[in-house]
Amino acid sequence: MFKTKIAVFSITIFVASSSITTVSHASPSSKPFKLNCKSTKAKGHAVKNVAPPEVKAPFRNRVINLSTNCGDISIDAFGVNAPVTVTAITALAKGGFFDQTLCHRLTTENIYVLQCGDPTATGRGGPNFFYNDENLPLATEGNYPAGTVAMANSGANTNGSQFFIVYDDTSLPPNYTIWGKVISGLEIVKAIAKDGVIDGKSEGLPKRKIAIEKVKIR
Repeated sequence: MFKTKIAVFSITIFVASSSITTVSHASPSSKPFKLNCKSTKAKGHAVKNVAPPEVKAPFRNRVINLSTNCGDISIDAFGVNAPVTVTAITALAKGGFFDQTLCHRLTTENIYVLQCGDPTATGRGGPNFFYNDENLPLATEGNYPAGTVAMANSGANTNGSQFFIVYDDTSLPPNYTIWGKVISGLEIVKAIAKDGVIDGKSEGLPKRKIAIEKVKIR
């Protein structure tokens, strides 16, 4: 039986900045979508302590549903190919770690991602444990296609709670664990991206506030 433990550590987490040389081209939306976001009480807050989970077989794929103030985003979580990551995300979700947290970073040039999972909404927050990379893609063009859900990090094997949703095909160094794919609700992320970043920048806090209110696992 496969069994391992997640190491305990405190880290700063972020996804690679858009200064990384990448080659990617945005594609137009195939279907018009009207974004309907409700008001939210979510704001940056202290990190909730969740114990590091034990990772043990058997592993299975799961569906992780992010209930946001702008609608539901459902993710096919790759529990077979990324068992440590999915176990950690599941434990954090069940512990309420992601409840009422803002998605704090949107990038709209070269890298097309919405980053979430930091209760502090600063890009520096995470749980008191970290775990190794897994299910990394090849170093090829478009290796993080639209719909990919991957972990943000501050270097090799420093995964925590922050993750990013790719809303348009993106090329990145193959350093970010792919743990899922959006199966419904990607149009929400695309619409958030279309509204852009505060102050008209290409990277930063989304102009349209989007918050994870609750996470359900099945």
